[in-house]
Amino acid sequence: MRAASLPPWGLPALGAGLIALALVSDTRLAVILAVWFGAWALNAALANRSGAGATRLVVPVIFGVTLLVLWELVVQLYQISFVILPAPSAIWARMVTETPTLWADFQQTILKGALAGYVMGCGAAFLAALAIDRSAFLQRGLLPVGNFIAALPIVGTAPIFVMWFGFGWQSKSAVVVAMVFFPMLVNCVQGFKASDVMQRDLMRTYAASYGQTLVKLRLPTAMPFIFNGLKICTTLALIGAIVAEFFGSPTVGMGFRIKIEMGRLAMDMVWAEIAVAALAGSGFYGLVALIEKRLTFWHPSQRRG
Repeated sequence: MRAASLPPWGLPALGAGLIALALVSDTRLAVILAVWFGAWALNAALANRSGAGATRLVVPVIFGVTLLVLWELVVQLYQISFVILPAPSAIWARMVTETPTLWADFQQTILKGALAGYVMGCGAAFLAALAIDRSAFLQRGLLPVGNFIAALPIVGTAPIFVMWFGFGWQSKSAVVVAMVFFPMLVNCVQGFKASDVMQRDLMRTYAASYGQTLVKLRLPTAMPFIFNGLKICTTLALIGAIVAEFFGSPTVGMGFRIKIEMGRLAMDMVWAEIAVAALAGSGFYGLVALIEKRLTFWHPSQRRG
């Protein structure tokens, strides 16, 4: 059976009905519903258009802007307390006035702690996967240990790393290494197993060495798995660095700033730090995805249509 779907007039009719119902009870709710259904109808019309790259960019932008507008309307119309939820306009104003502070926190947390730990953790996981690929003993012994380390709670390991490596970015990088190592390791190990037995037998028939087989067959086949691990670790690295700063940091850093401003009830600054972290994480993920698209253009997952 085919799934039921709304006719072309179904969405406007549903929206008009809900807005009329809201007008009877709450005019503010009617305004919010009108904005939501109007943006929904526009996005649905654009999403149904075939093809153009500009359309694929405009649809998520409109959706994101709509969420921000609805957020602003809810806060302003219902007079929500500044402590509970500041409006996007207040958050943006704080981002503009506190740009030097946000930039210093960004450098400390993202460029030093998260990025350094990401590179070291993912690099170590890739090398460990190569060793595991060559050794059945390591495959049976190292993977369970890596799983055990990955299961350790960050709120327990972060204070230990701070005691070991100090209050600087080095301890935050150590936490990030512990967080990204196992997800990257698992993806790399699975990627090296992705090539077919017949393909590997063919390389042996050609008298190819392990290094030649790795470079010409197994590594290209493993690239989608490797990039999957890299993309997963982009968000884990940011989370690890920020959370680690709650347990010890110099007087700079995103986690430090969030903890301090929470105590002062300066929620606009807290949300400004969250917004910067979200933008940095999205940009980092997008950069890795763009590199993946350029290097694995031949893979079916990168083909359209």
